Amino acid sequence: MSSERWIDISNFLDLKNGEMLDFNYNDKKIMIININGNFYASDRICTHAYVDLTTGVLNESDKTVTCPLHLSSFDLNNGNALNLPAEEPLRIYKIKREKNRLFILI
Repeated sequence: MSSERWIDISNFLDLKNGEMLDFNYNDKKIMIININGNFYASDRICTHAYVDLTTGVLNESDKTVTCPLHLSSFDLNNGNALNLPAEEPLRIYKIKREKNRLFILI
């Protein structure tokens, strides 16, 4: 049986377009991103080196985030590492919006 559950993160609804913010939940280090009113969530630590991706570069049109240390990019739709040196994907978290609330499945 899955222990995942929906967590209310409605405070992130105020996130500006193109902004990435950190969110910690228990031992998980997550980033929440707003791209044109669509919210994305993934692990925020690069899978290649222990670097916080919220300090990286967001490409809104490609929906990618690039690590500031070694310039590996990750697809925010599926977490795939798009170039070396990163090879492992980021974990992507489901987000849902219900009325004026925002939830993440953790």
